[in-house]
Amino acid sequence: PPAKPPTSAKYYKDDGPGANPPSDLAAIADAVPRPEPLHRFANRPYQVFGKDYVPLAYAAPNAVPFRQTGIGSWYGRRFHGAPTSSGEPYDMYAMTAAHPTLPIPSYVRVTNLANGRSVVVRINDRGPFHADRIVDLSYTAAWKLGYVDAGSARVEVESVFAGEVRPVQEAKAAGGAL
Repeated sequence: PPAKPPTSAKYYKDDGPGANPPSDLAAIADAVPRPEPLHRFANRPYQVFGKDYVPLAYAAPNAVPFRQTGIGSWYGRRFHGAPTSSGEPYDMYAMTAAHPTLPIPSYVRVTNLANGRSVVVRINDRGPFHADRIVDLSYTAAWKLGYVDAGSARVEVESVFAGEVRPVQEAKAAGGAL
């Protein structure tokens, strides 16, 4: 299991775990995919820093599997309690993430390609808006994947739907379409 959260302030712009992180981050369960209606406003096209984004508008059971590989980052206490794109307050200790175009809400499995660790998170926010990053995880999710100290890692993001027990890559290997 990952080590206990560090207490030093060596994070980007001091955006670390906060003063009182839960005593056992490893015990925080992954998000469990469940059917949810798409958010009424968070799935509309939008623009940030002059770039246009068009969210994918799908909902299970008609959903199309999604997979993306790139750099994952995380966000912590500087945003803790602030409203997400879904209107929910950001909880850095929940298993959530931000993605620029995946439906809100939706669920993904994120795998750290360097160490093979995976988590399932619920997409409830937009971002990251850096050209080299594909997903922003909550502090806890990034901690479980082992990259809070580094700030980012190469990850794979795969859609996960309600009732699915295995990741999309295993479904593909078993003969499912991707």
